Amino acid sequence: MKEQLIQRYSAPERINHWVVAVCFVLLAISGLAFFYPAFFWLTGVFGTPQLARIVHPFVGVVMFLAFARQFFRYWHHNLVTAEDVKWMKSVKEVMKGNEVGDIGRYNGGQKGMFWVMVACMGLLLLSGVIAWRPYFAIHFPIPVIRLALLVHASSALVLIASIIVHVYAALWVQGTIRAMVEGVVTHAWARKHHPKWFREMTGKES
Repeated sequence: MKEQLIQRYSAPERINHWVVAVCFVLLAISGLAFFYPAFFWLTGVFGTPQLARIVHPFVGVVMFLAFARQFFRYWHHNLVTAEDVKWMKSVKEVMKGNEVGDIGRYNGGQKGMFWVMVACMGLLLLSGVIAWRPYFAIHFPIPVIRLALLVHASSALVLIASIIVHVYAALWVQGTIRAMVEGVVTHAWARKHHPKWFREMTGKES
């Protein structure tokens, strides 16, 4: 019997996602190298420490612009509903593999992750611009730059931790990686994890 599939992400959406992902990895590696001496050798990801310092903020801008596209594409799918609150309160059951609530395109955990990423991206952009030498930092006093660097580092650590959870969840829920690689999921996957979205996409009740 032929596998029944639903398109979850289009090719442009998947490409955009992987652009953000690649930029994030490059920025996380080079950023850790800047802030922690033990990781300084990681600046080699951009060739040399000097080049890493120059390229890092430009890659950051690319990541922010790519993420901004995702934000405007998905924000309305990530508004928290009563079903999401129910999901969050029953997260222990979810961890056991039991889905809770009538979930739409995204569940409560995914929505929470989305808004954490939005906040981190905004703080990273703002603080990064303030500390960006030689273009913008010259316009700010030293105390402001120091505060910006603290905010930048803190936001980066929160984002790194969030992405680790994001990747773990994608690996844990079988079939999720396929959605972002091939763009499709099975009817069974959609029905189990996102029943409301499944009905919206297929018109089927079960």
